[in-house]
Amino acid sequence: MPTAEMCREMELLFEQVRAQGKRAGEDQLRWDRDFLAMAEWFALRKSKDPSTKCCGIITRGREFVSMGYNGFAKGVGDSPERYADRERKLRRVVHAEINAIVFARQNLEGCTLYTWPFMPCSNCAGVVINAGIKRVVAPETPAEKRQRWAENMADAAEQFAEAGVELVIL
Repeated sequence: MPTAEMCREMELLFEQVRAQGKRAGEDQLRWDRDFLAMAEWFALRKSKDPSTKCCGIITRGREFVSMGYNGFAKGVGDSPERYADRERKLRRVVHAEINAIVFARQNLEGCTLYTWPFMPCSNCAGVVINAGIKRVVAPETPAEKRQRWAENMADAAEQFAEAGVELVIL
């Protein structure tokens, strides 16, 4: 569990990230909000995970490239009983970011990834970086998830910073 000091450090890091986002042009901000709204819409309607409905959308400029949401792999049974067994679900679920990258089936160098309802986890961050994605846009982490995911998301933000991936939190 993250300490209060770690949470403060994460908030400072995210304040810096938010400040970068505010300096972005108004036109880009409108597109970012539109793609995030699209990610939210797909997350709520397509993700079968009852506890965390996630979506990732990849764009190249203003062009839609790919979309993925969290769920089990193609062909793997996704009954409500399997989602109710948390341990089993966590071992099987493929994150939205990974699905969006896999489904793209093309070079993603320089693309932007939009994620809902929060930024990628530390495991997904490495895959996003290796895919060549150069910009990640996500909403602020919901209050009820902030403390639980603080350490993981701080690690992801650190990876993005080291690899030169711009992280925008709206």
